[in-house]
Amino acid sequence: MPNQKILYVTTEMYPYQEESSMAATVNRMALKMHHEGNDVRVFMPRFGLISERKFQLHEVIRLSGMNIIINDLDQPLIIKVASLPGERLQVYFIDNEEYFQRKSYYTDEEGKGFEDNGERAVFFARGVIETIKKLNWVPDVIHINGWMSSLIPIYLKTFYKNDYYFKDTKIVISVYNEENVQLTDTVKEVLQFDNISELKSLESPNSEQFVTDSLNFADVVVKGDEFLEGNIDQSYEKAKVQKADYVEPDAIEKVY
Repeated sequence: MPNQKILYVTTEMYPYQEESSMAATVNRMALKMHHEGNDVRVFMPRFGLISERKFQLHEVIRLSGMNIIINDLDQPLIIKVASLPGERLQVYFIDNEEYFQRKSYYTDEEGKGFEDNGERAVFFARGVIETIKKLNWVPDVIHINGWMSSLIPIYLKTFYKNDYYFKDTKIVISVYNEENVQLTDTVKEVLQFDNISELKSLESPNSEQFVTDSLNFADVVVKGDEFLEGNIDQSYEKAKVQKADYVEPDAIEKVY
């Protein structure tokens, strides 16, 4: 159905990341709905591995300048934007010098997870929500992809539950075979500061468990990979929401 406002939130998208099924899938879904006449926008983190020069990212001054409070500390929110190469489809990048100016995604040179990965995910999720509100653009559908994005439905249904801006927005979550990122207990403090405490993921924080928790806050859950593995497959099967199983990216309109 054309003329919908569709927001894709993702941690990976081609060509900014080139070798994952998620990156390819999000690219195909967004372009499919864009070409069908929908108002499509994409939000993702501005990881340090993404070249600003190559992809012609530039800061959106009218959107930047906000601060996101993380555990009682003000963190500046910087918004950058680019058009998907060869397309008139805007991709917005959530940036912050402390959280995202690193030359790897979630681990240091020795393969150890960053201590603040949980904080980074919260900053990204809240940054997306606050930026959408500042754009004064109310999406009909928010389609979540990737573990960092999974904090968005959690926040919308808890921290922002009395904010009616997104009250009619449908939340769709695609589940993928992602690497499970272990998180430190710091994320508990960050979430509890925002009065979020009723999550199973707070018992032993990791990225997979946050995805599992987020499924309970969705309207529709979709298999992003045709065959899910291990615990994430079990979580998908147990989710007590509408499911669409695997849908080819070129047929994603069936879900909306």
